[in-house]
Amino acid sequence: MKNLFQPLLLLIAGATQQELARQVRYLKVENEILRSKLPARLTVTEKEKNRLAKFAAKLGSAINELVSIVHPDTLRRWIRALNQTVKKTVAKRGRPKTDAEVRELILKLARENDWGYTRIMGELKKLGITPPSRNTIKNILKEHGLDPGPKRGEGTWDEFLTQHAKTLWQCDFFAKSALTMKGFRGLYVLVFLHVETRRVWISPSTFHPDETWVKQQAVAFLEHAKQIELPPKLLMHDRDTKFTKAFDAIFDAAGAEGKQTAFRSPNTNAYVERFIQTLQQEVLDHFVVFGEQHMDHLVSETVEHYHEERPHQSLGNEPPVNRQTTETPSDTDETKLRIVCRERLGGRLKHYALRAA
Repeated sequence: MKNLFQPLLLLIAGATQQELARQVRYLKVENEILRSKLPARLTVTEKEKNRLAKFAAKLGSAINELVSIVHPDTLRRWIRALNQTVKKTVAKRGRPKTDAEVRELILKLARENDWGYTRIMGELKKLGITPPSRNTIKNILKEHGLDPGPKRGEGTWDEFLTQHAKTLWQCDFFAKSALTMKGFRGLYVLVFLHVETRRVWISPSTFHPDETWVKQQAVAFLEHAKQIELPPKLLMHDRDTKFTKAFDAIFDAAGAEGKQTAFRSPNTNAYVERFIQTLQQEVLDHFVVFGEQHMDHLVSETVEHYHEERPHQSLGNEPPVNRQTTETPSDTDETKLRIVCRERLGGRLKHYALRAA
């Protein structure tokens, strides 16, 4: 067979374009004569279909002139089917994709710990799971914006807050202009906030926040924190000069470490500052304050509302002090439900409760 086709191939290879066209025409006529001797319908195997499609794929519009064994449209359909099969075969090559459950577990381990990809591999093996390769784990972590290497050093500020939230208090001063017989004067309060529970304690107001007054408020706060069983282990405050060494010494004696915020880093004391913003925008900006007693009343009402009535997203939309202030109706009394609006400070602060009729 080899000897039969070799002279033909040599002849075609050495022919000019004109001669090649004459040879193709001859082969086509010969093919037509041979086809006339065969049955009207020929059946071909799948292998033969693919072979024809493979060699016809690059013929382009010449298919219409050359093809005689089947209709040209049929051959084009075979070519499309062959191309789809090749694409599927190429797609299946390479390492199989990691199972979705294993991928989710890898991401869970990375997000909940400071582990690198090697440590994650070890944990998977310990669980009896055959881990993917190191590069696969690295790629999975990178796809989701996670660092594949272990975290070293002091960690982020968010991690610090998460680790110390149960014993971390933040404090800051707040001033409000009060109208007095001598005109407007700055009236100060000292605010303490517990990061995890969002509980707050606010000092009585004063026009003179000197060192003696600040020390008195520190002692009063520590007594309050002890009563509510949230003693501070860490106390954060900014670099205000009113936080004196004597103030810090009181907390040191109580076993609480004082921590100053960095220069020009207000976000590090953000929780207490956000509460002060709430106090100011929701209440104090709407009142002209007349002296210390008036200020203390406004602050006291706000704190009670904040603790007992105002929902907090970070606490699952529950108040920091979740007191049951409404009667819970039974299913049979649903039609008797009434919404009750309760107010403080002349309607400045409102909250709503359900009451059975």
